[in-house]
Amino acid sequence: MKIVVLDGHTLNPGDLSWGDLEGLGDCEVHPRSSTAETIARAAGADAIITNKAVVNREVIRSLAELKYIGVTATGFNVVDVAAARESGITVTNVPSYGTRSVAQHAISLLLELTNHVGRHSQAVAEGEWVNSVDWCFTKEPITELDQLTFGVVGWGRIGRATGCIARALGMNVIAHSRTARDEDGVEFVNLETLLATADVVSLHCPLTGETEKLLNAARLAAMKPWALLVNTSRGQLVDEAALAAALNEERLGGAALDVLSAEPPAADNPLLSARNCLITPHNAWASQSARRRLLEVSVANLKAYIDGSPQNVVS
Repeated sequence: MKIVVLDGHTLNPGDLSWGDLEGLGDCEVHPRSSTAETIARAAGADAIITNKAVVNREVIRSLAELKYIGVTATGFNVVDVAAARESGITVTNVPSYGTRSVAQHAISLLLELTNHVGRHSQAVAEGEWVNSVDWCFTKEPITELDQLTFGVVGWGRIGRATGCIARALGMNVIAHSRTARDEDGVEFVNLETLLATADVVSLHCPLTGETEKLLNAARLAAMKPWALLVNTSRGQLVDEAALAAALNEERLGGAALDVLSAEPPAADNPLLSARNCLITPHNAWASQSARRRLLEVSVANLKAYIDGSPQNVVS
């Protein structure tokens, strides 16, 4: 079997081993691949592995030998699944490798918004404490989270894990889910109620036609003016221009984002210069532990396919 990894660098920048995947066949690993490079590199491949390298209808039609596409992520929108199905190609993903890492990152973003650890550490490094007339100082207001309301939009694995950490911090957790839920200690409400009630809104829903720009100008306006928004899901869930305007006009307390609508972002993305907006480069998933699990399950997915019992097949 010929296996081609199209964009292996983000999954394994050098601290993991491709050995188990190489044990399944003739394996080529490329750090990155454009669409044109994908077609050339995957010529004659039985299986391709992709994270964000696009496998569209053109690519699929150009690869006559292709039988399997493994997505090294939970989201699989980089693959034209309908075209793959038409060509009899199996597509798999990895559903839950990064649950704890992403939940940890979401809460880390929230804590940076409320405690400003980085800002205060920078002030100390710049000599402000050494030269202070007082024994302590604050550069930004510090907010206690205990008894505040934490609203989770999307009560899947990551939303639930994030909500559990919020509860451990003493927060009251409410949630909105597209499917009926019943869980002790969590009140499930409609989206409008959640946005109007929550002091912190954390997004954990998938990107679909219904959720694109879920937080538009009207829904952002429905939030409390001091509320904080955390997004570790998909950048397209938020109307970025509307969010930037709400932040700059002080109609929203702050935002912390690990995702943007285009990645890497354009230099003129309004959120890059918005007031009280923290942005990390889509790395909530990228702890070594999570990446190791991701690689292990990706290998197991391909092995299961080879053995005739495919798992984690996307529909």
